[in-house]
Amino acid sequence: MIMAKEKTDIQVQIREGLTIGSDEVVLIAGPCSAESYEQARRVAQTVAEIGIKIFRGGAFKPRTSPHAFQGLGEEGLKILRDVADEFGLALVTEALGIEQVELVAEYADIIQIGSRNMQHFPLLWAVGEMNKPIMLKRGFMSTVEEWLMAAEHIANRGNENIILCERGIRSFDHSTRNVFDTSAIALLKQISPYPVIGDPSHATGRRDLIIPASRAAVAAGADGLMVEFHPKPDEALSDGDQALPLEMLPQWFEEVGKVAAALGREIS
Repeated sequence: MIMAKEKTDIQVQIREGLTIGSDEVVLIAGPCSAESYEQARRVAQTVAEIGIKIFRGGAFKPRTSPHAFQGLGEEGLKILRDVADEFGLALVTEALGIEQVELVAEYADIIQIGSRNMQHFPLLWAVGEMNKPIMLKRGFMSTVEEWLMAAEHIANRGNENIILCERGIRSFDHSTRNVFDTSAIALLKQISPYPVIGDPSHATGRRDLIIPASRAAVAAGADGLMVEFHPKPDEALSDGDQALPLEMLPQWFEEVGKVAAALGREIS
C-alpha cells in the first residue's frame, strides 16, 4: 500500500533563485542527445532566449539497439556544460551506471536516472550519497509504489533532493509510444513530498501530441515539464519523432503558460 504523505513538501533547489517544487511551473528543454557543439549551442541559445533556465541533453544514451547512436560520452558532457554555461543555464543529464556517477556529477546540476535504471539499486544508492539534485524517471513498467520505493532508496542514503519524472508507461496500445499517466502526477501531489514533473516527449513519442500532453500535465498539478527540441528533428541521431522543432518552442511556452495562469501559477 502506498503511504500517505508524512513529510513536508520538499522544494529542490537547483541553484540560487531556481527551485523545483514551488508554486511555479519549471520548464526544462533541450535535445535528446548532444550531437555536436553547434547543434547543442543552437538549442541552448533558443532555450535561454525564451526564458527557460534548465537545459537538458544526453551524453550517454541507453538505446534498445546496440547499433543505434549511444551518445558522445564525456565529450558530450563537455559540450553540454560549455553551452549551458555560456547562456547561464542549469544542466540535467543522465548517468547510466555507478561508474559514471562521479563523472556526470562534475558536469551536471541535476543527475537523471532513466526509466530503465529506476530499480538499479546500487546506482540509486550511489546518487543517494551525493549532495546533488536527482531526477528519477518512472520505470516504463513500474507501479507508482515501486517508483516511490526507488526514491526512498535514494533518500535513505541521505539525499532527499529528488525530482520525480513521469515519462509514460507501457501498454497494449501502440497508438502512442507510452501512456502518459497524468493521474499519477495528480496522485503524487497528494501522497509524496517530492516534486514531480512530466516528460511528454517520451510519454507520447509523437511531436504532434507534446503540446496537448504538456497542457494536461500542468492541469494535473505537475511542478514542471521536460521536453525535447532539435533544430532539425527529422535528422536527429536519436528520438527525432518525439522532438519539437526549435521554432515551436515559443508556442509550447505560451500554451503551457495559459494553463498555468488559469490555475493561478506562473512559468519559471
